[in-house]
Amino acid sequence: MAGLVRVFAPQCEILFKGAWNLASSVSRHQLRANSTASRHYRFFQKHFAVKNSVTSLGGCRAASSSSNFRGGEESEKRSTSQTESGSSGPTSNGQSADMPPVSTNDGISAAQVFNLVVEKSICAVFGPNDLQQSKVLPIIESLTDKDNIGVATVTDAAQTKRILEVTGRNSLPLFFVKGDCVGNFEDLYALKENGRLTSWLESHKYDLIVIGGGSGGLAAAKEAARLGKKVACLDYVKPSPQGSTWGLGGTCVNVGCIPKKLMHQAALLGESIKDAKRFGWDIPEGQVTHNWNRMRDGIQDYIASLNWGYRVQLREKTVTYLNSYGTFTGPHEISAKNKRGKIEKITADRFLVATGLRPRYPPAEGAKEYCITSDDLFSLPYNPGKTLCIGASYVSLECAGFLHGIGLDVTVMVRSILLRGFDQDIAGRIHKHMIAKGIKFESGVPIKFEQLEVPTNSKPGRVKVTSVNVLENGDKEEFVEEYNTVLIAVGRDAATDDCGFDVADVKTSKSGKVIGRHEQSETNPYVYAIGDVLDGCPELTPVAIQAGRVLMRRLYTGNMEMTEYDKIPTTVFTPLEYGCCGLSEEDALKQYGKENINIYHNVFVPLEYSVPERMDTEHCYCKLICLKTDDDRVLGYHILSPNSGEITQGFAIALKLGGKKADFDRLIGIHPTVAENFTTLTILKTDDAGELKASGC
Repeated sequence: MAGLVRVFAPQCEILFKGAWNLASSVSRHQLRANSTASRHYRFFQKHFAVKNSVTSLGGCRAASSSSNFRGGEESEKRSTSQTESGSSGPTSNGQSADMPPVSTNDGISAAQVFNLVVEKSICAVFGPNDLQQSKVLPIIESLTDKDNIGVATVTDAAQTKRILEVTGRNSLPLFFVKGDCVGNFEDLYALKENGRLTSWLESHKYDLIVIGGGSGGLAAAKEAARLGKKVACLDYVKPSPQGSTWGLGGTCVNVGCIPKKLMHQAALLGESIKDAKRFGWDIPEGQVTHNWNRMRDGIQDYIASLNWGYRVQLREKTVTYLNSYGTFTGPHEISAKNKRGKIEKITADRFLVATGLRPRYPPAEGAKEYCITSDDLFSLPYNPGKTLCIGASYVSLECAGFLHGIGLDVTVMVRSILLRGFDQDIAGRIHKHMIAKGIKFESGVPIKFEQLEVPTNSKPGRVKVTSVNVLENGDKEEFVEEYNTVLIAVGRDAATDDCGFDVADVKTSKSGKVIGRHEQSETNPYVYAIGDVLDGCPELTPVAIQAGRVLMRRLYTGNMEMTEYDKIPTTVFTPLEYGCCGLSEEDALKQYGKENINIYHNVFVPLEYSVPERMDTEHCYCKLICLKTDDDRVLGYHILSPNSGEITQGFAIALKLGGKKADFDRLIGIHPTVAENFTTLTILKTDDAGELKASGC
């Protein structure tokens, strides 16, 4: 560690800057040959030198426009190769190690800055003519050796803007410690005062500890390991109130996307069996039944294979896997507690929170004791029987859809609108379609659950549900009904209980989500979060995976790529699937004004519906929401149709690339498909428009 650093007196600032700037243009030999420069240099050495170091900022090698830094793929290769060779020190750029820092007037690029940030323990990035440069010395007290400090000046406005975009900050100067953006002078000084800077600069067992073994956490852990970092991944599933737990892989794999889509497929097959007769298949009446146990076992067997595969992948990537619950017990320390109660203390330079969400229960008597959630449904040991799905979320509607599709009596209880946050025109159409399919809807809020019969491994129990609905005139209407199974799907909260965020100084929202700048914690610069647990982040598995990989490349290679959180395609797997990308109709009108929006739409009938003569021929629908003032640039894409997920993925790229309505018009459709409807949309949605009429191909 370097010795005590002397603080600049204000009157010395000009002298220091003179010596510094002069040193940037000449070599040490030339500097000493110049009498004026030599006096400045000796004054600098005498008054501001750190003990046991040639100069106080001798190791603060500033990057210049001639520095041999590269961005993107080359920096990633360099990072990996350095790790493999066992070298963690900086490479030389040809500058004398004992010279004062060089702050060039021509500046450096953003890519060069982030390469410097990755290489150095501490890095200071200034704007042109920044008077705060003199504050570098007192702030970086007790540094490692001189070669681990970097100082850079950025003079180009566009490069400065890019740096601020990547870091989520407002202005230069910025300070980085071990590659993490601390913020301005005051932020760094605060870390020094509370002792966190000292502990941060110490050596730790791991480069990165990932808390959470879901899709995002696994992707990040494997990517960091690929880049040569020493990584540990902690994953522990607290049992649900009904005792359900699962293996490595998180919500999506175990109790979310994967089993949900497979049960949705089971329901679609039941629909296809009904259609099969009209297509010539002989199916005897009453001989086609559904077996819940067989479906559940098949799905759980597949999930188990994925769980095992993830453990193998972590081992192959040399990621340390701990089936333990992680809690912060110090600035850089995690207490990892396994299911047997054994505790292991581990430390790291950085931490990534990827714990995901868990279902929320309503404040009704008996909710946790007698109801299940999606955490329990997919491994339920018995057929659910007559089921009540409580909630207007996509989880509630999807579960109601496939449970009805396999032949169960299903009711959905909602408090207000369906699919809040999604396009409400589409939400209304989904509602109508599900009613047409035979799914019942009740308005109300549950206030009490009473168990009438205990479920066994072979059959469901019985639960009495009491709910209240407030009518438009203010009167309250009570609803009482019995069900075999009650599924709660009213929302989800962050799984961050007992994570020790108070110890780590990690700020969270009311629902427990980490509040951050991009993925970096707003209050702790070496703690990051991705996926559902990051406040404001879309709650989608592919988003978490992408964010995890991109973040690791940015932190460990200097790559400036950022995860784009807009125009993300998604699908709701209701009986008639809903695919969308971009803005909803409500958001587009609010953001741009009704007078600036064109909405092209139509209903259609899939060819596959024609032969079976299905009755639900008015429900398939598609629309494009376009911005008039930008040549009808497409702001939103929406489709309610079979196979919407497969259709939406391809069309989403058009929105990402700024596609216009004319681009869709010029695209030649594939016939006969439902997707080709987007190439022939001509009907504008207006207040006085009549009802749309569907037609076949």
